[in-house]
Order: sequence, then C-alpha cells, then structure tokens
Amino acid sequence: MKIANKLTLSDKSSNPVINYLKDNAGTLIGLAGLTLVLSITTTMFLAPDNLFNILRQVCTNATLAFGMTFVLIIGGIDLSVGSVLAASGVTVVILLERGMPCIPAILIGVLMGAVFGLINGLIIAYTNMPPFIVTLATQMGIRGISYIITSGRSVASTDPQFNAIGNGYIGPVPIPVLMVAILIVLSSIILNKTRFGRRMYATGGNVEAAVYSGIKVKTVQIWVYTICGILASIGGIVLASRMYSGQPTAGNAYEGDAIAAAVLGGTSFNGGIGTIGGTLIGALIIGVLNNGLNLLKVSFYWQLVIKGIVILVAVYIDILKKKKKK
Repeated sequence: MKIANKLTLSDKSSNPVINYLKDNAGTLIGLAGLTLVLSITTTMFLAPDNLFNILRQVCTNATLAFGMTFVLIIGGIDLSVGSVLAASGVTVVILLERGMPCIPAILIGVLMGAVFGLINGLIIAYTNMPPFIVTLATQMGIRGISYIITSGRSVASTDPQFNAIGNGYIGPVPIPVLMVAILIVLSSIILNKTRFGRRMYATGGNVEAAVYSGIKVKTVQIWVYTICGILASIGGIVLASRMYSGQPTAGNAYEGDAIAAAVLGGTSFNGGIGTIGGTLIGALIIGVLNNGLNLLKVSFYWQLVIKGIVILVAVYIDILKKKKKK
C-alpha cells in the first residue's frame, strides 16, 4: 500500500521546521525567485499595503486549495468549489439583509457548502462516475442557483459585523490571515495525526489495497468532499465580506487557481501525495504571480495564458517525479 509523504524515522529530522524546508525546498526557491524578480521589476511590490493585499487575496485561494488538496490526495478532483464559494457568499449576504443575525447566517452558509460537498461525495461514491464529470455538472448547477437567488445581480452587504470578517484586524494581523492559520493547523492535524488522514492517503495511493485492508473507501470519499465543500463555503463567506457584497459571478475559474496551488505545492493528481504546508506555498506563488502580473499591467487575457502554462508545468513536474520513483 502506498502512503505518500511518510518517511521513515531515520529520514526525518527531529526539527519540524527543517523537515518542512527540506520537503518544500523546490517550491520555496520558486517563491523566493518570483518575489526577487517582482521586487526588481516593480516599485510597489514590497510596499506594506501591497503585501497585505496579497495576503488577503491568498487567503481565499488557500482556503479552496486546502480542500482541493484533500480531494486530490484521495485521487479525486472538485471543479465545483468556485460555484460553492459564490452560492455560500450570496446566501449569507441575502440572509443578513433580510434581518438574520450574523452568526446564524454564516452557519447556514457553511451548512450549504457542506450539503453541496456531501452531494458530490455521495454521487461519486455510489455511482462510480468520474469526479471530473460529477463536479463539472454540479459546478454549473450550483452556479445557476447563485444566479437564481440573486436574479443575476450583486447583493450589497451593510452589516458591519459581517464586513469586518474580511476587512478587519486583530492587532496588526488581518482576520482572514488568522482564519487561514487556524485552517492550516486543523487541516495538518487531520492529515498527519488522525486515522482518517492515514485512510485518505491509503485511498489515494491504492484503492484496492485500501479496500482489502478494511478501509471504507466510500465513507472516506463522502467525508472528504463534504470537507472540501465546507472550506469552499468559508472562502466564499470571507470573500463576500471583503468585497462588501455577495456576487453570483464570484469564484469564476477559482478552481483552476486552487488546483494550481495544490499541484505546485507537491500534491499529486494521481492521489496519495500531498501536504497542507506545500499547498500554502503553492497558494502564495499563485497570489504573488497574480499580484505581480497586475502591477506589471499584464492583460487579464494574458494572465490566463500564463497561469495555464504554470498548471501544465506543475503537472508535468509531477509526472517526472512519478517516473523517477519508478
């Protein structure tokens, strides 16, 4: 049975920071190189306001990418995360504008994401339909729901408590950054310290071996897609708060950035390999790249081309790694 990212004790240092640097040396070098280039080619990149702006933007993609990492580890994919993000965001804002208190409205938004994720998981687990097809279909359906409940228009948020989630600070640190830090800890614990995490790696590494070892693969799939839906809804709520509005078009093509962040961070499309720490670096690379291209006044259309190339390169590197291991 193949369980990736699990080295023997003799291969591991007792210092987790050293282990992290070793495991993610390539992506860290890439991030440092990109940062250096943008620092030289632009005058605004290292400005404190711009760096905080990057962190805020990265938070949404990182939240989606953590869920995508879970899904990729079990050998799946979720193309519906951007639509779940939009649906959850507009739902919460609509409920707030109709007088519902902030916390219940947010809980309903998160529950909505969980339900969408659960639907994906159930269909994939019990029909054996390819995750790509299932989540492509739900991507369109959920996006349609967002347009229906908003009549295709943005819904402004006037609730100061809600708007503070995406724009406020606790001390000098933006609230979204603290939320992502909490998600990093929780996600890492799930992957590395729980039986469920080990079952995820086993499922993605070799489904047949996982079944023979007594792992309930269908249950793992359902839970993983549900978690992915919850994380997508959290990302949507934070984004709606940051933008002071729920927008049915929000999150369009965000699944591409989430996949890119996970793959750049070392998560394999073939399953069984992936870490939250690596995905965080991947999300930072995508965030820095997006920001740098904007500062360099690169056309949005060319930005799509460049990010498409980045995804292709990341996947090809993953393929080369697989060949070397064989």
